[in-house]
Amino acid sequence: MSDSRVQFSDIYLATEPYVRSAGQVRIGASGIGWKAAEGETDALEGANIPGLVLPAGMLALQRDDVRRLQWQRVARGYGLRVFMKSGTLHKLDGFNAEDFETLRDGIKRLLHGLTLETRDISTKGWNWGKPDFEGTHMTFRVDNRPMFDLPMSQVSNTNLANKNEVSIEFQAPRARTLKRKNAPDELVEVRFYVPGTTTNTKKADSDGEQASGEEEEEVSAASVVHDTIKERADLGQVSGDSFVQFPEILCLTPRGRYNIDLFSGFLRLHGKTYDYKISYQQVQRLFLVSKPDELHMMFIVGLNPPIRQGQTRYPYLVLQFVRDEELAVDLNFAVDEGTRKFESRLRAHYDEPLYRIVATVFAGVTEKRLVEGGAFRGYHGSQGIKASLKASEGTLYPLEKGLLFAPKPTLYIPHSDIASIVFSRVDASSSNKMRTFDIKLNMHGAQDYQFVSINREEHASLEAYMTEHGIKMLSELNETTAVSYKGMDMDSDDEGRGAARSITKGAAALGINSEDEDSEEDEDFVAGSESDVMEEYDENYVSSGEGEE
Repeated sequence: MSDSRVQFSDIYLATEPYVRSAGQVRIGASGIGWKAAEGETDALEGANIPGLVLPAGMLALQRDDVRRLQWQRVARGYGLRVFMKSGTLHKLDGFNAEDFETLRDGIKRLLHGLTLETRDISTKGWNWGKPDFEGTHMTFRVDNRPMFDLPMSQVSNTNLANKNEVSIEFQAPRARTLKRKNAPDELVEVRFYVPGTTTNTKKADSDGEQASGEEEEEVSAASVVHDTIKERADLGQVSGDSFVQFPEILCLTPRGRYNIDLFSGFLRLHGKTYDYKISYQQVQRLFLVSKPDELHMMFIVGLNPPIRQGQTRYPYLVLQFVRDEELAVDLNFAVDEGTRKFESRLRAHYDEPLYRIVATVFAGVTEKRLVEGGAFRGYHGSQGIKASLKASEGTLYPLEKGLLFAPKPTLYIPHSDIASIVFSRVDASSSNKMRTFDIKLNMHGAQDYQFVSINREEHASLEAYMTEHGIKMLSELNETTAVSYKGMDMDSDDEGRGAARSITKGAAALGINSEDEDSEEDEDFVAGSESDVMEEYDENYVSSGEGEE
């Protein structure tokens, strides 16, 4: 080992969750460097670590940019935490216990003005303590010793669940690209109970002139923690660095009006109560369909993993637009280097209906195909037909490769997942004057779906659609026999004769001879004999006793 540097091998770069890349650490007079070992750079693909150079797999931290250094126990032995003046925290794991003195002496000798601090972790297991914010991390301390850290860069949303409860939701990590059997368990939400109140000091104004004094405002401690998390996680009101913003967009799921800001790698929904940060990688499907009233358009964004509000998951965003609303929008591709990649996919200026602009921009930034209403038309010429899924009313859209139900609950069913379809209550006989019918979708190895209360007028177009796309249709009475429902309307006489024949065949199957049973004489019956019916209902009836009197 040279006196001009200190070197360690098999050290993991753990700045970003789920990065499994080992390399070599060198400490010299200019700062700290890490370089991925041969064959380890593939694990860094897609990583968003400040200062990391790809594909070389090198990280260089200049001495003048380092604020302090800490040594602590981690899952992979011991780790070095490097706090940067910019607020970024880098983690290097995999040191051995005996490396401490070598590392401490090397930092003292080579990085003048910096010392290696020892960070003792609290192992009491208490669930109450104090949150402490430092840079882009929140540290939960127990008895003034850190228990765990939460990286604010991984926070996707934070809300006040109630007056004293703050929830923090985390982004889906890169591990979601792994196969299911290799994917680790993931922390998706943490909730803190923050009791009590505190005071905020603000400047007081009087008649438009700034007063010399200051006034104190009492607020809940939970709201202070919530606001601090939003600020450190950069979840607040976005300003200046998005390349396009769509203000006050009506969202049916989750309900509310949101400002939508688009950045180089993600989008933000900013509402009055909830804020969401959604990576473009989460977007799986895009749909643009017209509502049956022909006055509104719905733009539907499929997400995986879904966004969450507490225990409620939203796998789809459903945005609603007025069909005739037009807007002129300019896209600023010069915001940063990341947005320049969109220049080849999008135009710099749009002047057309708002729903078309939003759908086009989303398709461009996510590189997903926009699926619009297909060739299907209902009885009244609309793209979809009204139906109900359980107790929820909505619209069923027969698309080119699947069925879409919206707005709530939003559901997309590809044709490949449908084993067969059953039409129910389609017989329009005199004994069955129902105005609606139902359809049941039998799925391949999944739960079946039943859509009810569909207008009878839509039956012919739906059946033609199923036939065109090769979807097997079954009889309601025998779901193993294929059938066509064309020409099933009968006259009442034919229906009556058919019902009589069915009853006769059913009786024969049970061993009952209906003709013999009807023709058999009753030996105890005497025609014209008196009965108690006459006595009960004939007001002129006179009994034998009354006649004698």
